[in-house]
Amino acid sequence: MIKDISCVIIVKDAASTIAKTLDSLKDFSDVVVYDNGSTDATMDIVKNYSNVNLVQGKFLGFGPTKNLASTFAKNNWVFSLDADEVLSDEFIKNISNLALDDKNIYTILRQNYYKEIYVKHCWGNDLIARLYNRTKTSFTNEKVHEKVIEKEFYIVQIKGYILHYPYSNITDFIIKLDRYSTIFAQDNIGKKSSSPSKAFFNAIFSFFKTYFLKKGFLDGYAGLVIAFSHMATNFYKYIKLYELNKKLD
Repeated sequence: MIKDISCVIIVKDAASTIAKTLDSLKDFSDVVVYDNGSTDATMDIVKNYSNVNLVQGKFLGFGPTKNLASTFAKNNWVFSLDADEVLSDEFIKNISNLALDDKNIYTILRQNYYKEIYVKHCWGNDLIARLYNRTKTSFTNEKVHEKVIEKEFYIVQIKGYILHYPYSNITDFIIKLDRYSTIFAQDNIGKKSSSPSKAFFNAIFSFFKTYFLKKGFLDGYAGLVIAFSHMATNFYKYIKLYELNKKLD
């Protein structure tokens, strides 16, 4: 069992993925699942795992919520995971044998999938800082696009892949683009300018970048869905911000 690292997950309505995630964490003695308002079967599923501490609380934005969730961990070393990520056997072996050093922050290499389709071009693989000592650093307080504060730390990669399944159907794209665009707009009201034309041209460029510059068309059907979703997300981010800014006038 992995006893010196706590895995911490924030979750909302992840019934379609959370079981696979928790199955891959059976070697961790301490797993914290911070549920922020699930209305599906997520919490019923989580309660089946004896190594999981289920906590319920509010969503404060991704950075602040991850920092709050980490306070429920038994260990100072926190491994932040999403509710749609699954550890490979190679990754589990390597994190089990890791010699933890307070001077380090550890990254994961993530493979991204739409359903069971490996998305090589639109998303590619992500190298993300996820394992850190909570007494030394934390996530930024950004409500979206949060990340572990890396300044003055050495960055060490944990070998092996983590498999990421962020979308299981088209509805998932729609739900997430609405949620993320709302958070972005609320977080930037009065701070960034926006307009209908900015929303339009950001959306068009986002599609062009994802589908053509990143060669998303080589990902086939999945590439088209992802590129269109990126376009819609960017449009609604800036049009929602425009509407909120107008209320300040």
